[in-house]
Amino acid sequence: MLLLVGLGNPGDQYKGNRHNIGFMAIDTIADMHNFGPWKSKFQGKISEGFLTDANGKRVKTLLLKPTTFYNDSGRSVGEAMNFFKIAPENVMVFHDEIDLAPGRVRVKIGGGHSGNNGMRSIMAQASKDVRRTRLGVGHPGDKSHVQGHVLSDFAKSEAKWLEDMLDACARSIHFLAANDDERFQAEVMRLAPAPKEDMSRRMNRGEA
Repeated sequence: MLLLVGLGNPGDQYKGNRHNIGFMAIDTIADMHNFGPWKSKFQGKISEGFLTDANGKRVKTLLLKPTTFYNDSGRSVGEAMNFFKIAPENVMVFHDEIDLAPGRVRVKIGGGHSGNNGMRSIMAQASKDVRRTRLGVGHPGDKSHVQGHVLSDFAKSEAKWLEDMLDACARSIHFLAANDDERFQAEVMRLAPAPKEDMSRRMNRGEA
């Protein structure tokens, strides 16, 4: 079984936040691939269905949106992994990444949490070796503004690249189902190239 997790905060007041882009990605996958109705379980919302991987094989898949609030997501993820005995390599977490420019997507396995408290919780209470799809939301430029940045809604001007990126993730998901993370990342960026960004901002993040 494959477990796809989206990070975010429950409640309508957080629905459009940058911090909730993981929820948005999971919702887009559920809609595009006709997953079942959402149910409450594992301290979260789950939906079950099947994905067809890049080799044409049907893969039973569980979608999970923890309702523990972002910083305590590990409790929900750990429960689901333990119940179904899902190995870390069969878990993919979608979350916002301030160290990536808006619209950029990078897949990572293991490593540190880079200050992301949702991943910190998952690493402590589930596994350090889960796979991660990091969805770029950009950095506000000052560390003191990070919390306000991720807990604010996407601007209307960001709607196009956001929709394109989420759609590309859902359309390319068959590569993730086949454990071909590199091909998934390349396909997402082919389908939804990140918008051009001011070079000074990239230099501030050390990406230039």
